[in-house]
Amino acid sequence: MRFVQTLKNIWTIEELRKRLIVTFLLVLVYRLGCYVVLPGIHPDDLDALANFTAGSGLMQLLDMFSGGAFSQASIFALGIMPYITASIVIQLLGMVLPSFQKMQREGESGRQKLNQYTRYLTVFILLLQGLAYLINLQIQVNSAGGHAAMGFWTVAYLTIILAAGSMFIMWLGERITDRGIGNGISFIILVGIIARLPQALYYEFVSRLPGSTGSEGGLVMFIVELILLFAVTVGAVLLVQGTRKVPVQYAKRIVGNKQYGGARQYIPLKVNAAGVMPIIFAQAIMFIPITLAGFGAQENSIFVKFSDINGFAYNLVYFILIVAFTYFYTAITVRPAQMAEDMKRNNGFIPGVKPGKKTVEYLDSIMSRITLPGSLFLGIVAIMPAFARLFGVSQNFAQFFGGTSLLILVGVVLDTLQQVESHLMMHHYDGLMKNGKIKGRTTGSAY
Repeated sequence: MRFVQTLKNIWTIEELRKRLIVTFLLVLVYRLGCYVVLPGIHPDDLDALANFTAGSGLMQLLDMFSGGAFSQASIFALGIMPYITASIVIQLLGMVLPSFQKMQREGESGRQKLNQYTRYLTVFILLLQGLAYLINLQIQVNSAGGHAAMGFWTVAYLTIILAAGSMFIMWLGERITDRGIGNGISFIILVGIIARLPQALYYEFVSRLPGSTGSEGGLVMFIVELILLFAVTVGAVLLVQGTRKVPVQYAKRIVGNKQYGGARQYIPLKVNAAGVMPIIFAQAIMFIPITLAGFGAQENSIFVKFSDINGFAYNLVYFILIVAFTYFYTAITVRPAQMAEDMKRNNGFIPGVKPGKKTVEYLDSIMSRITLPGSLFLGIVAIMPAFARLFGVSQNFAQFFGGTSLLILVGVVLDTLQQVESHLMMHHYDGLMKNGKIKGRTTGSAY
């Protein structure tokens, strides 16, 4: 009954109702666009491409983030990932180039300039990836037994269509942010991931039925898989929301007849301050041997061994890279010196710690301690799909047992629910939870 009452409360709030309807309609437009095939692509070629994609870990990962549009040769085949790539590049440039740092400090005007640079870079990346996608599409279809011949002008106008499709997705994401609910870009990724879940569940259920191929364990094994998936999801929620609260005491100030300060607050230092960025960086590095192996490397070469996403060598190096990138990204995003300076400027201090250098060292030591278990847990979550495949879980369903997809799914759902709850609390309704409030991600990354 409480759930039904919560839904009624959500529908009662006019602004929230409009935002949810707008979000639903924009997502519907995105999902319909995923089934609009590029001009000149034959349906038989799509079947050949789908079969080829099913056997490739890299292609399957890209297909998941595009909601199936990649394997369907849709106008949205490149998805939103080029925009995310451009955003990451601009974010990293803001950490090393003084001109970009200046724009970050300029407030709204600086943010608009950075957004414009991000769009320009996105278009450039789209043109390169669109060309590479079409050439790769032709090679894959021919390798899978289909036939796809594209001339120069065909590739040129199809590249423009692919670039325009991804820019339209980016526009949909911005509209969801402005008029819908949640972070639009992240929500688009979430929809692409969730769109693959029903089909993966269905095929996993069918494969466990008696008489089917890979039916070892039967339906009991399928139930065990669902329980493990729930446990991994709970672990991902703990990883996303885990924080170490550092107490900060503010000195009292008397101005006239009023007293300011004197309250104790907390700095929430996240266990996983890097978010999913270490996994994205590590995947980018691990795609190199997969790509080199695809260019005809010898069977026993190191590139072929590291291209096996289920192999021990691949997952060991993948795990180590994630741990290393977690420390790297945390070091460049979490700045104890700036935090200590902000506290000093506002007459704040950590009880028992001297302001200045001692505060910086204290915050840095805490971040080093909590980043270690966070990075190890993040690495374990990232390689969980490999363990799932090792125990007989199908390739499609195993993707939901960890990795970028699970962390993005958990983070975006928490952020969206937090926004819904904030609307409920603002109108004096009960929150979504019986006790406490939903906490979204407090990290600066939207992904």
